[in-house]
Amino acid sequence: MKKILMLGTGGTIASEMTPDGLSPELTPAQLLRYVPGISSIAEVDCLELFNIDSTNMTPAHWVAVARALREHYDSYDGFVISHGTDTMAYTAAALSYLVQGARKPIVLTGAQKPINYDSTDSKLNLMDAFVCACSETVHGVCIVFSGRVIVGTRARKTCSKSFTAFSSINYPDLGILHDHRLMTYIEPAVLPRPLFFDTLDENVGLIKMIPGTDNELLEYLLERKDALLVECFGVGGLPSYSDDRLFETVRRACDAGKFIVVTTQVQNEGSDLSIYQVGHRLKGYRRVLEAYDMTSEAALAKIMWILGRTRDADEAARLFYTPVANDILYRG
Repeated sequence: MKKILMLGTGGTIASEMTPDGLSPELTPAQLLRYVPGISSIAEVDCLELFNIDSTNMTPAHWVAVARALREHYDSYDGFVISHGTDTMAYTAAALSYLVQGARKPIVLTGAQKPINYDSTDSKLNLMDAFVCACSETVHGVCIVFSGRVIVGTRARKTCSKSFTAFSSINYPDLGILHDHRLMTYIEPAVLPRPLFFDTLDENVGLIKMIPGTDNELLEYLLERKDALLVECFGVGGLPSYSDDRLFETVRRACDAGKFIVVTTQVQNEGSDLSIYQVGHRLKGYRRVLEAYDMTSEAALAKIMWILGRTRDADEAARLFYTPVANDILYRG
């Protein structure tokens, strides 16, 4: 049998009802008792890193998970990370940059209902996660949820309550599971030895454009952040309104050494700044990076990882547009 390490971080899957609502209470070992079939396919050790609602997840937690994976990588055949659903896509994306090219499966899973509920998806997801963690065809970071295997850089939570909570954005599922049997469609590329990183620049923000976006808000964020994701309308672009103040704010920020990552609020098909004048103007700014078909979750994690390594504009652009874990396909 494969030897698997289960890392506990909390989330709904580990929650119990309290007078103030659901709160993570169960350890990884307690979760395993609800799915005894796992012991027939894997020898499992457990490590509880923290036990929090995933709403409370921070980049520091991502680094802690990556360090645990690095420390235990040589001792196990695969890894299962139990995690809350609300920020699971962000964690999966971050781990995809912090642990690159791993041959061994690093599987995140969770649930929409706690494991001790009669109507829960926890047991199905947990068993499926261990099936994938024992697989020879699943590699690197992925999310296993509701019978789908989704590469870590492409996952997004698209349903707040339904069991089919996650979708793969602009990229096919890696595989599916039916009755705990795995069918793999795509095997991610691997390296002879994974690359581990443990530094992120946490000083990154995100602004979602709305009709009539206040320039002062953009200025405020760019003054305080090393990089800012701007979720634009449609294929991307900044409104010019009647004064071009937004463009001028971006120009000053770039001159001051800040980075702007342009993405779109539209879930599918990505951005393309070359189409409209309001977008094409941004392509002349050296420190403006375009996310294209990347998710906002992946773009956020990637710029954090990049700025943890370099502040050089050319090197940052090279790293941003270099595909990691299938995070970007279309690049203009």
